[in-house]
Amino acid sequence: MSNIRVAVLGAHGRMGSHAVRALEAADGIEVVATLGSSDPLEQVVESGAQVAVELTVPRATEDNVRFLVSNDIHTVVGTTGWDDDRLSRLEDLCAEHPQVGVLIAPNFSIGAVLAMQFAEMAAPYFDSAEVIEIHHTRKLDAPSGTAVSTAKRIAAQRAQAGLPPVPDATESDPHGARGAVIDGIHVHAVRQVGMNASEEIHFGSAHEALTIRTDSHSTEAFMPGIVQAVNAVADHPGLTVGLEKYL
Repeated sequence: MSNIRVAVLGAHGRMGSHAVRALEAADGIEVVATLGSSDPLEQVVESGAQVAVELTVPRATEDNVRFLVSNDIHTVVGTTGWDDDRLSRLEDLCAEHPQVGVLIAPNFSIGAVLAMQFAEMAAPYFDSAEVIEIHHTRKLDAPSGTAVSTAKRIAAQRAQAGLPPVPDATESDPHGARGAVIDGIHVHAVRQVGMNASEEIHFGSAHEALTIRTDSHSTEAFMPGIVQAVNAVADHPGLTVGLEKYL
């Protein structure tokens, strides 16, 4: 069986450089192109890549992914910034290329994927729910894609269970101390030197509280998930959101 030919976009960044090394070391995978921000996307097509790993920046990711799908290249996306409008536009494009698989992964950490699954399980059983995400100071967006996804999934489970809005008597918050609100769930972003990526998911009811926490201590924590996604993406045509769908 021939190797999967892979191109990495954002290959010179912190995440991308780790991904290149992990993919080069993986059995059955051949890295055929590594692109930086100034390299033309046509290099991916010219390299004969079957799969592209997109690890650039939020402002570039949609255009990059649309180019890749339009050229029938399976795509694994680790860049955040994919809101509902962007996902809807991409889903429409994928319908025009039904043989192409695209994975948008808010997080490639197995621990983070499991934490989000556990949060969905817990969501119907508690009155309160909030999310705190902590990242390094080089991160460009806030809140993180993982935190947004977590909040949306909690909110969906609460709605399905018929729960009322999360209780909150706050009347004045001129400085935004209560954080962002994602589908009714408060999300707080911390940027701190010495941290890599952490998420705390807090649930509470009368006389009881539950905290789910996941920590990724280095970028290498995401590499097994990326390798697994590259191996699986061609077998999942269409748009998939969340690595857990591949596990």
